[in-house]
Amino acid sequence: MNARVLSINVTSVVHQGEWTGSEGRTGIDKRSVTGDIEFKNNGVAGDRIIDTNVHGGYDQAVYAYAREDAQWWETEIGEEIPAGRFGENLTTEGIDVNAALVGEQWKIGSVILELSQPRIPCRVFAGFWKRATLIKDFTQAGRPGAYLRIIQEGTAQAGDSIEVIYKPDHNVSISDLFSAKSGERAKINEIRVVPQLSHGFKEWAEKIAATQH
Repeated sequence: MNARVLSINVTSVVHQGEWTGSEGRTGIDKRSVTGDIEFKNNGVAGDRIIDTNVHGGYDQAVYAYAREDAQWWETEIGEEIPAGRFGENLTTEGIDVNAALVGEQWKIGSVILELSQPRIPCRVFAGFWKRATLIKDFTQAGRPGAYLRIIQEGTAQAGDSIEVIYKPDHNVSISDLFSAKSGERAKINEIRVVPQLSHGFKEWAEKIAATQH
């Protein structure tokens, strides 16, 4: 199967409520949009990032989640999961998002994106799904999806192919970062020297590595 974007999703409704985090509002509820969508200014046109302390910015400009992983969840929880339900901007097909390398680059339409880090589940996500155990469940499942940086601004649309145009010369994947964050520290020394690590992950990895000596 050719790798492609099944759906591009942006904030549909800004929710309010006690589950929505420190801002009291969240843009996690994303739905499919059609046509040429702009990717620029560290974001997707039409999307809403409310809590900019923990979401958005250069390293978290775009969030991708694989349809194959959503199907695994559908079986796991016995519910249908539409595109955007994970708060993802890109619902992908035919590419293992979690196995992608940190710093790998994808070309979609005229946009170039770079894999930066995994999604770490939070209570807003759990609240949105109305599933109290979601943080634990999501961590155990090991299917975090990935945040991407916008390296080249441009437009893309649903159905566009995903072309891997660059793979870095290390073996640290999005899954490896997620496992390390979840307590599996065997690759921490490999992780800390990855040049494409976000500032936050680099600081964290250096700190963990220092405690292991």
